[in-house]
Amino acid sequence: MALDLRLQVKLSQQLVMTPQLQQAIKLLQLGRMELVDVVTQELEENPMLEEGTEALDGNEERKLSGDEAEPPATNEEVQQEVKGEAEGMTDIDWQTYLDGYSLSSGTGDVYEDSEERPSYESLLTQKNTLFDHLLWQLSLSSVSDDERKTINEIIGNLDDDGYLHSSPEELAESAEVSAEMVEHALDMVRQYDPPGVACYNLQQCLLLQLERLEMGDSLAAIILRDHLPALEGRKYPTIAKALRLPLNAILEASKLISELDPRPGRAYNQEDVQYITPDIFVRKVGDEYVVMLNDDGLPNLKINSFYRNALSNSDTVDKKAGEYIQDKMRSAVWLIKSIHQRQRTIFKVTTSIVKHQREFFDHGIEHLKPLVLRDVADDIEMHESTVSRVTTNKYVQTPQGLFELKFFFNSGISTAFGDSVASESVKSRIKAIVGQEDPKKPYSDQKIVTLLAEQDIKIARRTVTKYREMLGIGSSTERKRLF
Repeated sequence: MALDLRLQVKLSQQLVMTPQLQQAIKLLQLGRMELVDVVTQELEENPMLEEGTEALDGNEERKLSGDEAEPPATNEEVQQEVKGEAEGMTDIDWQTYLDGYSLSSGTGDVYEDSEERPSYESLLTQKNTLFDHLLWQLSLSSVSDDERKTINEIIGNLDDDGYLHSSPEELAESAEVSAEMVEHALDMVRQYDPPGVACYNLQQCLLLQLERLEMGDSLAAIILRDHLPALEGRKYPTIAKALRLPLNAILEASKLISELDPRPGRAYNQEDVQYITPDIFVRKVGDEYVVMLNDDGLPNLKINSFYRNALSNSDTVDKKAGEYIQDKMRSAVWLIKSIHQRQRTIFKVTTSIVKHQREFFDHGIEHLKPLVLRDVADDIEMHESTVSRVTTNKYVQTPQGLFELKFFFNSGISTAFGDSVASESVKSRIKAIVGQEDPKKPYSDQKIVTLLAEQDIKIARRTVTKYREMLGIGSSTERKRLF
C-alpha cells in the first residue's frame, strides 16, 4: 500500500477555552470568601485595579482600542496625583502637636518609648491543645531524662481524642528505651488530666476514669470489664440475669457509665466555629419576595485613573510600557466584567428558585417541591452546568433561615394522590416523627413507613433507613432510652 502526502482543507467548529473564559468560569463557582481572596490578590498584583465607588462604564473597550481617548493629563496633574501637595508641611511644629495629642484613653498604658511597648506577637493568644496541656503537666513533674523522653514520645503519638495507637514495642523502639520504661511512663501519663488519656481502647479509657473516681470495684466497672458487648447492645435484662441483680441496679450503673467521657481529648481539640456570610438575601415585602445581592465586604473595583490617562497619552509612553499597561488593563476590565456577570447570574438563579419554591418561602420545608437544575436552566435560558456552578458554595438568607442554593434542588417522591414531594421534605418529616417518639419505645423503620403513609407519602423501608442514616439518626435499638 503506497503512502503519499497531500494537503486538505477542512472546516470544523470547536470550543476554545481562552484564559478569560477560564477565569470567568472559576469566579462563577467560587464561594464568597474565596472571591474576596481572589479580588484582594488581583488588587495586589494588577496596578490597573483600585478600590473605589465608581462603576465600570461602557467605554473601557473603546479606550483600549484607542477609538475614544481622554484628554492627556498635564505634568502638574500627574505630579499632584502621585506626590500630593506639600505646602505648609514644614510650618507645623509636629513634636509639639504629637505631644499634645493622644489616641489612648486615660486608663490605657503609657510607655516612654517604643522599646517599652510590648510586641504585637505577645498580645496574640493561641488555643491550648491536648498536646500543650499534657506537656505543661510534664514540665511540672519531677522525672528523669529517660522518663521525660518516653513521655514525650507517648504524648506525641496520641490522637485528637486522647487515644494511643502505637504499641509499647513501637514506643520503646522510637524512644530507645526498654519496654518496662514505656509501661512505667504510660502509668505516669494516665495520671495526668484529663482522666482516661493515653488508653488503647474505649473499655480501658472508661475503666481508668472510674478508678480516678475511686470506683474501680463498683458495679459499673464490673459491667465494663465483663459485659461490654451486652452494654453496647443495651441488653440490660441479659446483664441483670448474668449478675443476678435487679434491673434497676443495672440501669443505675449504666447511667453512670453514660456520664463518662468516651473521648477525653475532645475538650482540647474543638474546631473554631465557621460563620457563613450569605451571598444573597430574599426578603418578603408585602406579598412579594424581593431578591437582593449582598455586596457588603466585596471590594468595589475600578480602573486606576493614573494609568488610564497614561494609556490615553500613548505618545509619551514607552512601547513596552504601553504593551504592559494594555495587557493589565484588559485583565482588569475582564475581571470586573466577570464579577458583574457572576453577580447577575446568582441573582437570576435565585429569582427563579423563589418562583419555583414559593410555597417553601411561605410555609417552610414541608412544602418544598422537587426541583432539578434543568428547570431553572430553562427558566433563565442558561446551561445546566452554569446553574450547577452558581449554586455551589453559595448561600441565601431567607425568612425560613439560611440555606445553600443546592438545598432547593432535590428529587421527588410520589404521594398517594399522584403528586410529588421533595426528598428534603420527607427527611424533615422523618426527623419530626423521631423527635416525637417515646424514648423507651422508639419507632422502627417499618413503623415510620406506616406513619408516613398516613401522611399520604409512599416510601419503602430501605429508603427510610437511608434517609435516617443521612440525618445521623440511629436505629431504634440505638435510640432506646431506659433512664
